Amino acid sequence: MTLDIKLKSFEALSKQELYDVLQLRSEVFVVEQDCVYQDIDGKDQKAWHVLAYKEGKLVAYTRIFKSGIYFEESSIGRVVVAKNERKHKYGYQIMEFSINAIKTHFRESVIKISAQYYLKQFYTNLGFKAVGDTYLEDGIPHIAMFQNL
Repeated sequence: MTLDIKLKSFEALSKQELYDVLQLRSEVFVVEQDCVYQDIDGKDQKAWHVLAYKEGKLVAYTRIFKSGIYFEESSIGRVVVAKNERKHKYGYQIMEFSINAIKTHFRESVIKISAQYYLKQFYTNLGFKAVGDTYLEDGIPHIAMFQNL
């Protein structure tokens, strides 16, 4: 099934969309991964938001940044798919949309992500290459990965 994916600025998000985004991020990053961290980090206002819907329900999300806002390079972060929807591989659909949005809307040539290490193969399959050693971010092993567009 193809998801209905939308790209929106922070200002264009409705209150309900913002609530759904924060609920999904909290459900996965705080509760499922048992990680106490500051999800609301002041960067959402500077990001573009990629929202993926299945039958009207938010099932996947990313936020994307132009270069110089989060990292020196453009970036994709807060990549999340609802637990009961992962078997459909929606992570690939939302990441491909996000990569394309950076290429077409931002006209950027490099994307940097801070990937949870256990997802390294997933991002490698999308064309990202790991650079450097693993590091802890919010108590979870991560690795820097880059993609040249």
